[in-house]
Parts: sequence; C-alpha cells; structure tokens
Amino acid sequence: MTDLPTIAHALSDTTRLRLLIACLDKERCVCQLVELIDLSNASISKHLAVLRSAGLLESRKEGRWVHYRIPDSPTPIISDALQMVRDHAMRDEQIRADQQTLAQIDAIDPCDLARMQREGCCTPVQKNQAPIHSGVSR
Repeated sequence: MTDLPTIAHALSDTTRLRLLIACLDKERCVCQLVELIDLSNASISKHLAVLRSAGLLESRKEGRWVHYRIPDSPTPIISDALQMVRDHAMRDEQIRADQQTLAQIDAIDPCDLARMQREGCCTPVQKNQAPIHSGVSR
C-alpha cells in the first residue's frame, strides 16, 4: 500500500504533475509525454517511475512501446489524491496550455511521432511559438 509521504513526494514536482494530468483521462504513450514536456526520454521515464511507484500511474508494455494510465482500481488514498489533482488542475495556466498541446499531439499517430523524435526532426506541434525538438535540450 502506498503511503501519504510517497504520494506527496510524487505530487511535489511540477513535471510529475504535468505528466500525471496528461494521463488522467487517456492512456498515453511515452513518446506523447516526451513531446509534451521538453525533457529527454530518460528524464521523463524517471518522473514516470516515481508516479508509478507512488501508485498514481500504471504502465503496460506493448512491444517496445510503454503506455501510462491512471490505475483501473485505485486504493482509496490514490483515488483521493487523483480527485484532488482533477479538482485543481485546470486552475493552472501551464496545465491549460498542456491540454491544448495534447490535442495537437493526439492528432499525430504515435508511430509517426516516435519516428520523428528518433530522426530528430520537428513535429507539427508548436509550444511557445517555436517547433518542438523532442529529446533535445534547448
């Protein structure tokens, strides 16, 4: 059973909150989450591992793809934490912007998105008026 300090630690980081909120209503492939957050695949994976360890996300592997979603049967404490995040998420300007970006990311087939990230080319998704270069530090 996950304890409150573990959950609080997982929720204490802005990047982890953004990743969790991106997965609240839809399962997401890691490539989609990398596209949303301007960090390397390795950094995103570490943040996702913290969320998974806290019980806030579940993962499933499909071939080389890893998908994240909220738990199908969360414990009461996880359910309460997720509800708190849902209740307050859209008050944040960055989260509202993420929702718009996710709509654009969802329009791209995940296979194409992963290919574009591997090849280092720009995707059609725009953030902050500049093309995204996934996995490349700016």
